[in-house]
Amino acid sequence: MQSLANFGDGGPGPWILLFPVIWVLVIGGGVALLRRTVWRGRRGPGAWSGARTVADDSPIAVLGHRFATGDIDEDEYWRRLSVLDERFGRTGRDGAR
Repeated sequence: MQSLANFGDGGPGPWILLFPVIWVLVIGGGVALLRRTVWRGRRGPGAWSGARTVADDSPIAVLGHRFATGDIDEDEYWRRLSVLDERFGRTGRDGAR
C-alpha cells in the first residue's frame, strides 16, 4: 500500500515539495497581515520605511494629487514642486536638500 511518506520505491515522492510551499504561504500571509494591520500606522522619523509623510491638505499633497489625476503634466509638477520646496524645505527631485 502506498502512503504519502512512502512513494513507489521508498522515496518521499512529490509530496515533499508541498511542505515548503505551505511554509512560504504561511509566512507570506503573516507578513501581509502585519503590513495591513500593525505596520500601517507607523510613519514618520521612527518608521521602518523611513518615508516622510505629508498632510493631505498641504500644498505638496494637493500638487501630488493634481499630478496623479492628470490635471497637470510632469514638467509643471516639477516646476511647482521646486517652488514649494523653497517655501517648505522638503527635499528636491534628486533627493538632495
